[in-house]
Amino acid sequence: MLQYVTAGESHGKGIVVVIRGFPSNMEVDLDFINEELARRQRGFGSGPRMDMEKDRVEVLSGIRFCKTIGSPIAILVENKDYQNWLDIMTPEGSPPPDYNPVTIPRPGHADLAGLIKYRFKDIRNVIERASARETVGRVVAGAFAKIFLRYFGVSVGGFVESIGGVRAEGDLTFSEKVARASNSLLRTFDKKQEEKMISLIEKAKEEGDTLGGTFVVGASGLIPGLGSYTEAELRLDSQIAGALMSIPGIKGVEIGEGFLSAQKRGSEVHDAIFYDSLQEGFPFVRRSCYSGGLEGGVTWGDFLWVRCAMKPIPTLRKGLPSVDLSTLEEVPARFERSDVCAVPRALVVAESVLAFVLAQSYYRKFGGDAIEETLEAYQNYQQYISKFAGRQKGRG
Repeated sequence: MLQYVTAGESHGKGIVVVIRGFPSNMEVDLDFINEELARRQRGFGSGPRMDMEKDRVEVLSGIRFCKTIGSPIAILVENKDYQNWLDIMTPEGSPPPDYNPVTIPRPGHADLAGLIKYRFKDIRNVIERASARETVGRVVAGAFAKIFLRYFGVSVGGFVESIGGVRAEGDLTFSEKVARASNSLLRTFDKKQEEKMISLIEKAKEEGDTLGGTFVVGASGLIPGLGSYTEAELRLDSQIAGALMSIPGIKGVEIGEGFLSAQKRGSEVHDAIFYDSLQEGFPFVRRSCYSGGLEGGVTWGDFLWVRCAMKPIPTLRKGLPSVDLSTLEEVPARFERSDVCAVPRALVVAESVLAFVLAQSYYRKFGGDAIEETLEAYQNYQQYISKFAGRQKGRG
């Protein structure tokens, strides 16, 4: 079973991710993983920390000569800013005499609820772990997942669809949108609308406000049969939705045209099945993808896509009303260094999260202690699919 866990605080020594379950002998491209971390840091609307940190992985275990060895993989990504926070974030000793605990919670953050849940007196304990800095570990795990998925011809990508109500437009395929988005400051595919989005972000910054938006992530080259309808927790749609909703700031996830389909008739939203004798491999094709590529919690092959909605970042320069817990007086919420718009960066995290869920599904289906065994099982399944298609054709 593929699993990962992250550890570390926003201004601590670093972010650690431990990944379990990848088979041995898998080629590991560390430059690719570092580039994924760089992608997470880029994007118009990012705060000043992105200029301070140049994230790079340090392998602690599980890799030798650029190959996995079957044991848990441990990765450290140092926080370069830690030296400036050493007195406040040290794991040893006591707080400095002049240290003032954080007592003003910020609306929209985990500050107040976390303080109560863990019986803290200092909100700093909540801020440090609830920070989106934790997503560094998810991007590392997702990069390993993308490398694993390459063995099966699967690619994962995405694009920003809207920011602050300004929506990208264009009659393009998913892959065309992803390609155009790769050259965009906001990772969107519509240059004209991107200019409006940038202007909107600049205006929000001047006004001390923030913006959210929507983005789409997807995967191509998938086999039919990932996930299951037999048990609730095995449904791939529930796994994907849960994983994406766990990303800080994500408030909505729909598989395919989920909410739009609720407004239409069944004849308008279900993807008709066609047989294409010229199609290699699995010849049962769809000419639409309203369902997002899943039926009954199971992939029907080739393509899968998901839309996510991200709320505006709740750390505002013009602080919303809050309460100082030390005096119970109404005060403006405090400001913690933050982005104005993190939608382009959240897209990269979402790609990583989706990639890991898909990697889990592939490994659950094909297993293997070494990548060679995994690929052998995968090839056997492909042969089964071809034989199945041939039998159906013979019956016709």
